[in-house]
Amino acid sequence: MRVDRVFLDANILYSAACRPNAGLRRLWNLPDLQLLTSAYAIEEARRNLHGSEQRKDLEQLLQAVRVIVIAPPDRPIVGCGQLPEKDRPILLAAIASRATHLLTGDFSHFGSFYGQTIEGVLILSPAQYLRPHRSA
Repeated sequence: MRVDRVFLDANILYSAACRPNAGLRRLWNLPDLQLLTSAYAIEEARRNLHGSEQRKDLEQLLQAVRVIVIAPPDRPIVGCGQLPEKDRPILLAAIASRATHLLTGDFSHFGSFYGQTIEGVLILSPAQYLRPHRSA
């Protein structure tokens, strides 16, 4: 049995906390899945959340997510020369945590990488990942 190790970008955490009825919350109920994120992504999501209810929802969601607390060292990423500096820590943490997937809704920065595997991590939008899991 294969277990997907799915790394969540800050915008995924933010969206899940802001929209309790969003389809993206299905990620938290899928079998054979380990959710991962980084302290960097959590901090970015927290900064953008405005209501105390949203922050509370985020903290509740994070109880089911393994948090990578140590930031991986900055280094070149093969095939990602045009990735903005602020997004590099997300991809580096996904690589360092041996994630199988990186889910991000950041189309402007990661969109050109959707469907590509970078150093073992398949970059997808949430919809791309969830599509084959519709019945779950």
